[in-house]
Amino acid sequence: MDLSAAQWRKSSRSGSNGGDCVEVAALPGGIAVRDSRDPSGPALTFSRTAFRAFARAITR
Repeated sequence: MDLSAAQWRKSSRSGSNGGDCVEVAALPGGIAVRDSRDPSGPALTFSRTAFRAFARAITR
């Protein structure tokens, strides 16, 4: 999957000191997640349904 045009975002809670965190990007077919320390490294992709379930599980 080509992620070169993806608009990556990270949490505002990650701070401005370049903290290590994950970044997410909305894609036409789902959501991509990558490590902010390695932006050219691998990214995981999820369907919107799977990512929504994950987000709900970690915020409870």
